[in-house]
Amino acid sequence: MSQESTVPGEVVETAEIPEPGAVTIVVPTFNESANVRQLLHQITEAVPARLPCEVVFVDDSTDDTPEVIEKAAQDCPFPVTVLHREEKVGGLGGAVVEGLKAATSDWIVVMDGDCQHPPSLVPDLVATGERANAGLVVASRYIKGGSRAGLAGSYRVAVSRGATWLTKALFPRRLHGISDPMSGFFAIRRSAVTAEVLQPLGYKILLELAVRSRPGRVTEVPFVFQDRFAGQSKSTAQEGFRFLRHLAGLRAASPVARMIGFGLIGLTGFVPNLLGLWALTAAGMHYVPAEILANQLGVAWNFVLIEHLLFRERRRHRRWWDRAGRFALLANADLVLRIPLIALFVHQFHLGVLSATALALVTTFVLRFVATEALVYLPRRAGEEPVRDGRTARRAV
Repeated sequence: MSQESTVPGEVVETAEIPEPGAVTIVVPTFNESANVRQLLHQITEAVPARLPCEVVFVDDSTDDTPEVIEKAAQDCPFPVTVLHREEKVGGLGGAVVEGLKAATSDWIVVMDGDCQHPPSLVPDLVATGERANAGLVVASRYIKGGSRAGLAGSYRVAVSRGATWLTKALFPRRLHGISDPMSGFFAIRRSAVTAEVLQPLGYKILLELAVRSRPGRVTEVPFVFQDRFAGQSKSTAQEGFRFLRHLAGLRAASPVARMIGFGLIGLTGFVPNLLGLWALTAAGMHYVPAEILANQLGVAWNFVLIEHLLFRERRRHRRWWDRAGRFALLANADLVLRIPLIALFVHQFHLGVLSATALALVTTFVLRFVATEALVYLPRRAGEEPVRDGRTARRAV
């Protein structure tokens, strides 16, 4: 049962977010205690007079950010809720998904907590979406009137532009009409969100939304990216690698793309295989056991890449040791199956040795890919509910 209080500013535990507004502003935060007071002040100055609102902070902080939000919220004329996550599943993108699920308004605006996204634009995002009957309105730095002025240094500018070019090249159809897929500032209709299909990794949640559940008509408004109010950017090299993993996972969402990726990863497995064979034979081991052991290095290499690049979202269906054992068994069975196939093609179908070997390689590759999908990374059954995170504390301020 929820607890209620009439004392202003008192924190209460509640099962529901307070009164819905015309727009829910979702702000993911990680150690932004120096910024949230200023952000709430800017929202108070710019939004409520033009548009009723509520603010939902989804917090992954290790500092006192939740406490600072609670104190600052006492001066706000709109409801403020803090969802603090003990388990930071999906990074900043996962935090946004939690906020999307918690929102109660028809429109949801997602923005950063460092004051680089101007709250004064929130009413314009919603109004533009209503006028255009759009499901998604992106605040873009790359259309007329927009600017990336707040990006610190030429390095971050180059990285941002490079990431934008890469994503638009990989998803030309899904990102048609979105000039700034790296933007973290956008408005989306709650009815256009299918949170259950989202599998975020890192901080580029707009890319995840656009690719996995394209929310109907898309339009854009220009915005000027502001200087960070306080603190340091969370864009680290680690986040960059997570972004690349996320891109690979999104691109591998179709079976054909997964098969191509599976083959390319298999080709890279020759490198550790040959290096291991060279090292073992140089140490004096007979080539037959050396080949068997070296092949396991290639299998391990392929397993790690496939785990993180192709089937990241399906790893939850089996324990890692079960997946590893099944994958190794299939990979080694490939070697055993190939020789009888070559003999079959040569003697029964009268193919040359080279042609028979090539056909056997293609056949075993397709069989191994199909078996890997079906026996190692079994998809979630239709209608099965995703695992919920039971460690998110909800506090209404």
